Amino acid sequence: MATRQKKTLIQGITAEQANDAFANYAKADAQINKINADIELQCAKIREKRADELTRLSDEREKAFDTLQAYAVENQAELFTKKKSLDMTHGTIGFRTGAPKLKTLKGFTWASALNLVKEFLPSFIRTTEEIAKDKLLADRDSKYYEGPDDTVGVPMAEQMAKCGIMVTQDETFFVEPKKEEVA
Repeated sequence: MATRQKKTLIQGITAEQANDAFANYAKADAQINKINADIELQCAKIREKRADELTRLSDEREKAFDTLQAYAVENQAELFTKKKSLDMTHGTIGFRTGAPKLKTLKGFTWASALNLVKEFLPSFIRTTEEIAKDKLLADRDSKYYEGPDDTVGVPMAEQMAKCGIMVTQDETFFVEPKKEEVA
């Protein structure tokens, strides 16, 4: 289990120490990338070498699955009367009932069903009210006009503050070493 590490902020670093740290960071980053590339290359070689075997085994597994499914469907009435699964020598086969879901009848679309539910089952219509955060962000620097007669307007930030909302922007630190080709 990984232990939690707390980073303490180092202070009093000179420009020379920062450049040395960046050199170490870039060197370690390049070596990590090279090792990962080597790992990917080895995996690709192994995958390529064993591709035919994987294809053959996948086909074999699929054929066995189809055989087991056919057996289960043909004998469902006898084998699965008490339980939905059957223990066999090498494992268990069975049927799983999925979660209930709604589906439209033939000739109906969800749009037509919505109109009919509005008429015959109105208590099953949902209306969702939510803040249009995208619009608030887009208009954050504009003015809010309370009506057609309002010609002055109020800064949007003030109106948002009245509503308990403010715009924030996080800033994160990054290190991006220059990438150089390794021979």
